[in-house]
Order: sequence, then C-alpha cells, then structure tokens
Amino acid sequence: MSEISGDDRRLPSALAEVARVEFDYDEGEGVDFEPYDAFDSAEETTDWLRHWTGNHELDGGAYRVFGQDGTGGLAAIWRVRAGRPLAEQPVVFMGSEGERGVVAGNLSDFLWVLADGFGPMEAALHDHREACPNAALTATAERHATTRRRPAREIITEAQAEFVTFSDDIDALCR
Repeated sequence: MSEISGDDRRLPSALAEVARVEFDYDEGEGVDFEPYDAFDSAEETTDWLRHWTGNHELDGGAYRVFGQDGTGGLAAIWRVRAGRPLAEQPVVFMGSEGERGVVAGNLSDFLWVLADGFGPMEAALHDHREACPNAALTATAERHATTRRRPAREIITEAQAEFVTFSDDIDALCR
C-alpha cells in the first residue's frame, strides 16, 4: 500500500471526544458501540485480521481499529485512499461473524452518522433503521465535521456505492 499522509497512529480529536460519550444500547433499540480512547496497536490489528480472515499472511496496516460492538465486531478507519490523511479515509465495520460493510466515506461523515443515532454496526447492517438523533454526538459533529450535515442513510448509501467492492475485496482475503 502506498504511504498514507499524516500521523495515523494518533486517534483524531473527534474520535477521542466520541470515546467519552456513553452509548446506550437499551436492549436492541439503542446503539451497540463501545468506542476506544486509542487505536488498537498494529500488532493487535494484524492478529485480529489474520484470525478474522483465516489468512495468516496479512498484516493489518490498512485498518485503524477504534471501537467495537457488544459481540466483538470492530469499527475501523480503512486506509484505502493513498496519500490522504485519516480524516479522509472511509469508516468500515467488520462483525464478529463475518458481517461487514462501509459505514461512511470519511471521518466527518461518520460523525454525522453517529449524530443521527447509528453506530457502525447499525449503519453497516440495518438498512431500515430509523434515525434517533443524539444531542451529545450532534454537538461533537458540529464542532469537528467538515462536511455538511446530511441524514445518516444518505451518507451510508453514498459511501457503500463508492466502495461497492468492499465485501468482495474482503472475501478475496479470506482463506
């Protein structure tokens, strides 16, 4: 992979702020997301990706894992845009049972997805989920987002259309 610009092992301030928000799962009605206050290490990410795909030749350099759901599914920034900083990379979800999906096209749009009441798992896997705006996350998005506010479903659909081969690309890594 080509070099990605910037210091990409430091959690962006927007994600650090998200990590201080308590997400209420409320037995399936809320958001099942536990953000981290730091990225997983390169070693942890590589170990996880190798086990998740069954391919022990991979390294996890393309991902910066920053949270999980209650089952162990992970949210990550996917370093796919060469020469671009982390904030301009898409956010993806990779579930504990092999589910996966693109959540947002960049970090700014991800903040709006969170503000609309969608965690990474809900955004990637639940097409018909209703928005449930969160005031604290809306305030975070208003402070940090560089993209205009749009409904989460619009952001998710746009990102999934841009990275339409994400699932197939993951399948190709699996053994």
